[in-house]
Amino acid sequence: MKDIKWIFVLYSLGAVLSMSAIGIGIGMRSIFVVVLAIVALILIMGNGFKTKARMREQGTL
Repeated sequence: MKDIKWIFVLYSLGAVLSMSAIGIGIGMRSIFVVVLAIVALILIMGNGFKTKARMREQGTL
């Protein structure tokens, strides 16, 4: 294993859990859970991309 960026592993796990929560919300027929999971997914992925861009600019990626 090379140099693993653990922050990206955490962001990806959070995104996967949010996507799973969307499916669970659909199964529960709960609009609230679906909307909450979509908002969480957007925030998590946005922060992940922002962190990647910041690290690329600093040369630490």
